[in-house]
This record gives sequence, C-alpha cells and structure tokens, in this order.
Amino acid sequence: MKKFLLQFFTWWNGQTLGTRFHTWRKGQRVGEDEFGNVYYQGGTDSEGRTRRWVIYNGYSEASMVPPGWHGWLHHKVDRPPTEEDYTPREWQKPHKPNLTGTPAAYRPRGSVLAKEGRPRVTGDYDAWTPS
Repeated sequence: MKKFLLQFFTWWNGQTLGTRFHTWRKGQRVGEDEFGNVYYQGGTDSEGRTRRWVIYNGYSEASMVPPGWHGWLHHKVDRPPTEEDYTPREWQKPHKPNLTGTPAAYRPRGSVLAKEGRPRVTGDYDAWTPS
C-alpha cells in the first residue's frame, strides 16, 4: 500500500499511475539492465514510431540508464541490448550517481561550501568603484 501511495503522489519514485496503466494496457517487456530498471515498448508515439519507456528501480534518475539502453530508448538503434551482444566502448565510463544537492557534491576550490574555505585575497585585485 505504501508503494502505491508513493507512486500516486510522486512522479520521481518509480512509475506514475498513467505509466502503470499504459504499461498494463500496451506494454511489452523488452528487458532489464544491471540497475534493475525495466524497459518496455508498445503503442506508437506522435511520429508513428514504437513508443519505448523505462520504469526505474527506485528514484527516477535518468543517468541510471546505461548507454546501450539509452540508444534504444531514443531510437538510435533498432534492437535492444538484450537482442545483441552489446559491449561498451573503451571510453565509456561506469555509472556515477548525480551527487548535486548532497554533501558529496563537487565543490571547486574557492566555493563558499568547500571544506578548505575561500583563499585569501591578494593585492592583484582592485574593486570597481563608479566614477
């Protein structure tokens, strides 16, 4: 019941009721990735192509879609990774979660939130003053 209420009142936690209904009516399960996300297809979109979608395992985080599935979702390839021997390219890196808004977020040197604080001001800067 709790999972249903979360899906009813939040769009970022799994699937919404509209997605659940569309998946039940027209969805054909295509596969699952290493993160537990499940991929579906069925019906047609406004351009006449087969509609494709993902139901995330947990929070809806677009960066959790692996490159092979991303290509399939966006109609860049016709066959999903489950139907071909997909191997990532050597330049493709493993997934890192989006840490924005968390204590582990990137804070460059000089950021107000950086641990070391802002560097001391040197004499090479003159503040602007209106004439």
